[in-house]
Amino acid sequence: MSRLAGKTAVVTAAGQGIGRAIAERLRDDGARVHASDINQETLETLEGCDTSVLDATDPEAVAAYFSEFDQIDTFVAAVGYVHQGTLEECSLEDWRRSCSITLDSCYLTLSSAIPRMKEKGGSAILIASVCSVKGLPKRFAYTATKAGVLGIAKSVAADYLSHGIRCNAVCPGTVESPSLHERINELETEFGSAEKAYQFFIGRQPTGRFGQPSEIAGLCAYLASDESEFITGQALGIDGGMTI
Repeated sequence: MSRLAGKTAVVTAAGQGIGRAIAERLRDDGARVHASDINQETLETLEGCDTSVLDATDPEAVAAYFSEFDQIDTFVAAVGYVHQGTLEECSLEDWRRSCSITLDSCYLTLSSAIPRMKEKGGSAILIASVCSVKGLPKRFAYTATKAGVLGIAKSVAADYLSHGIRCNAVCPGTVESPSLHERINELETEFGSAEKAYQFFIGRQPTGRFGQPSEIAGLCAYLASDESEFITGQALGIDGGMTI
């Protein structure tokens, strides 16, 4: 029997990249997966999951979406936004957008998911970042908000352990994804070419390669399973050696 058979999983930002890989892996491991994203087009090609368009920063939309579930066994919060820039390059608008997409979405979705996990317990998995625990150049707002995600994970883990709810933060390094290529394209002018921008990101990885979304998904599948029942409140690095 698949290790997640009979479990219900809810995954946000499941249209592409890490979120999509997680939804697909939980599905393949036997869970019934409810996958949401703000982009309907990317959801249309996600097979074997129940899909819904959701703006995770909209309180009313989030409340309505989660009201459909009586019980959630696994919740994965994968919504996030990467602003490239230093403190001086981060406008108030950039800052507020970063906080809204990364922190507000995490707060709103968890606030709706946790009450639906309290009766039977379960696993909440927050997609944080290597930047949750390590400062990197031109990642001011991203580092601040992803550190906040780690704080949320630890607080929720402490508050809901007695209900059998585990909450952990997964902290990926640089992962091959549509988001990464958007950031490479953004830096093309600054570095002189897309290839130089690509090498900038590769140079941060001691392993000499980017992580794959499937690798992050594998860790999340473990955290969703009963095999990880003794793990909660942790920042689980999967960063190719960036934090050695």
